[in-house]
Amino acid sequence: MEDEVRYHMLRPAQAVARRKACPVVYVPIGTIEWHGEHNPLGADTLQAEGLAVLCARRGGGLVFPPLYFGENRSEGLMESCAADREAIARRMDLPPENFAPDRMPFSVTEQTLNYNRLLLHVLAEADTLGFRVGVLVAGHYPLLDHAQAAVLQFNRRGRTAHGGGMLAWACGEWVLLARRGYPQAGDHAAGWETSHLLALHPERVDLSLLPPKGERPVGVGGAMPPQDATAEFGRQTLDAAAEVIIREVRHRLEHPELYRLHGCALLEGLWQLPPPA
Repeated sequence: MEDEVRYHMLRPAQAVARRKACPVVYVPIGTIEWHGEHNPLGADTLQAEGLAVLCARRGGGLVFPPLYFGENRSEGLMESCAADREAIARRMDLPPENFAPDRMPFSVTEQTLNYNRLLLHVLAEADTLGFRVGVLVAGHYPLLDHAQAAVLQFNRRGRTAHGGGMLAWACGEWVLLARRGYPQAGDHAAGWETSHLLALHPERVDLSLLPPKGERPVGVGGAMPPQDATAEFGRQTLDAAAEVIIREVRHRLEHPELYRLHGCALLEGLWQLPPPA
C-alpha cells in the first residue's frame, strides 16, 4: 500500500511527522474545463494532483487539496476562448453565451487579481503550517503565469525575503520537460494529456469516443494524436517531471538564499550547476 501524502487525509501526528521529515507542500491548481469527449472535465487538476502526489511519495513532503476553482473564467478557457467553443457548448448542452464575460460577477481584470490574491492566501496558509518550501503545481497551462506572479509577490514579503518564512515556487510539467528531451511536451486533451490521464485515472478515459485517427476531435489539439495515447507514455513523462521537480525542491531546501535574491525566485536548473569553489 502506497504512503498517504495528502495533508487533508492525515491525522495531525502523521502530518507533523511527514512535515518534519521534509517540510515541503505541493499545491495542485487547475480548473474544470472541456478536455474532449474522451477525458474527464477535471483533467487539468487531476494531472496536477497526480504529479504532486508522485513527487511527495518519492521526494518527501505533503500535498494540499487541489484547487479547482477561482481562476479567470473569461480568459484561457476552452468554453469561452476556443475557436470551436460553440461546438463545445452544443456537446455540453449549454448556450455559448453562458461563457460570455458578462456572466461572471467580476471583470476580466478583477478575476485575474482575485485569483492572484487567492494563491497568495494559500501560500501564506502553508507558511503558517510550518512548511519551508511551497510549490504551486499548475495543471491548467494558463495558470502557470498566475502562479509565477503569486510566487514573485509572496517571496518578496518581508518575512520570506529576509529568510524567516517559506520559500515559494511554481512549476508546470510541460515547461520543465520541453527543455529535457520532450519537444512535443504539452497539448490540450491530445496524446500528451490523455496519456497522463490513462496513467492516473484509466477508468475515467474512454478512447472509443474519439473519431477515426486523422480527424480532429472537438476541443482537442496537440502534436500527438489522442488515439496514440498510452498509460505507459503517461507514466514515463510523469516520472520524468517528478524527478526534475524533486531536484528543484531539494535545492531550494538546501540553498534557499539563492532564491530569495531579487529576481531569483523563479530560477530553475541551479541544481545542475557545479557548487561554487
